[in-house]
Amino acid sequence: MSEAFAQQLALLPAYLGAHLTISLVGLVAGVLLSLPLAVFIAKYDRLRWPVLAVVGAIQTIPSLALLALMVPLLNSFGFAPTVAALTLYSMLPVLRNTVTGITGVDAGVVEAARGMGMTERQLLWRIELPLAAPVILAGIRTAAVWVVGIATLSTPIGQTSLGNYIFAGLQTRRWDVVLLGCAAATALALLVDGIIALAERGMQPGRRALVGAAAVCLILLGLLGAIAPRSGVDWFVPADDTTAGAKSVAKRDEESTVRLEVVRVGAKSFTEQYILAALVADELSASGYRIESVDSLGSTVAFEALRRDEIQVYVDYTGTIWANHLRRQDTPEPWQVTSLVASHLAENDGIRLLCSLGFENAYTFAMRRERAAAFGIRSLVDLARLAPQLVVGSDYEFFSRPEWTKVSATYGLRFGEVRTFDSTFMYEAVARNEVDLITAFSSDGRLDSFDLVVLDDPLAAFPPYHAVILLSPRAAADANIARSLTSLCESIPVALMRGANALVDRDTDKRTPQQAAVWLRERLH
Repeated sequence: MSEAFAQQLALLPAYLGAHLTISLVGLVAGVLLSLPLAVFIAKYDRLRWPVLAVVGAIQTIPSLALLALMVPLLNSFGFAPTVAALTLYSMLPVLRNTVTGITGVDAGVVEAARGMGMTERQLLWRIELPLAAPVILAGIRTAAVWVVGIATLSTPIGQTSLGNYIFAGLQTRRWDVVLLGCAAATALALLVDGIIALAERGMQPGRRALVGAAAVCLILLGLLGAIAPRSGVDWFVPADDTTAGAKSVAKRDEESTVRLEVVRVGAKSFTEQYILAALVADELSASGYRIESVDSLGSTVAFEALRRDEIQVYVDYTGTIWANHLRRQDTPEPWQVTSLVASHLAENDGIRLLCSLGFENAYTFAMRRERAAAFGIRSLVDLARLAPQLVVGSDYEFFSRPEWTKVSATYGLRFGEVRTFDSTFMYEAVARNEVDLITAFSSDGRLDSFDLVVLDDPLAAFPPYHAVILLSPRAAADANIARSLTSLCESIPVALMRGANALVDRDTDKRTPQQAAVWLRERLH
């Protein structure tokens, strides 16, 4: 077993415990909501179809989309929106099977029970639910498997789960880590399904003890999830106005003498972010801080978590903030962008832009060298002439971002076909000539690995994307955090960052993000 894999394996108790907790809470909540509702609509034909239609419609919403939608609806990250989404997803099989089980009870049995003088309540508890129990439990088993699987998608909204393995492994091309996450999630789903199957067998005459055994097993699983060690931040809770956004001067003065004991370092879900988070964590750890890592966050989740002091430090990019938070589409000089971004963050969110790391990770278009030469394309001006004949590969978000609106309007870009990839596969797609060009990132080590040419942007349509260290309101009040990180300011040239990224992304002699951070740090000091 390699050292890198052993390090990932050490995280399994924390990831599995968090995954178990959200799965069981979501499943139990779904069952508790679905059973009474199913009993009610089983008695009223007019309500049955509308209720099942609404719950069925929720089931058609893509899992990741529903998880993301829960964030603004609940004004929270991590645990609460994850459990809410899992609860909704668990309801359809339980609701439908319960209704089917109750309405499927033999009419003659029901009439005989009524003839014996049973009330509707007695009929439900003594006849209908016991006879429908196997069908109901089959629905719960289906819901359990769904919930455990969907819970892996909770990582981008700030919830620790086995999805941490899958998202991180995918971005860093660590297929052994991806398989570890998948295998653990599969094993957990089979375990929960097996326990509920035990209860299902306990519905048979003379085997009632199995129901009690299944209940004990579920309780033990819940306790294991609750006492499992935690790695990083397992869930976020809404912050009140005193810790989120801009703070008063008096409040800052009050906190300025406070030194944080624990610093949560955030990272988005791609290689460079993992490396820089590890680098920042090393610097802070050397200054005596205890570090908690919060990886694989979505861009909006990372920013909001920082604003609310749920993470204290992470690296972002000026162009991202310029477009997403300032809603600007103009492109002034890079130093002006950085200055305006810093002022906006301080005034509106209480966030301190500490400094630039010294390199830019901008959106750009890239082609294979020989293909660019064959088409005679060197810049976006050249690209505009041939774009209708070309197939472009992109990450999930580029063509919905303000930058694309500006670039397409500036150069008149209209592509023949747009194909969307995870960034891990996007570079391989252009290397295999499955697309003609891609929307690349200027500090990505795969540009050199795949011998790609970055197309010039002579009209400066793309905003600058300088990597900058951001501090949350409380972290900004701890002067020692800033002192600990100043050695990183303007210290990383783009070639060095590309080299560090390439160490993780290449297939041979592969390094972990932590090892790449050590490599990078050795060349900075």
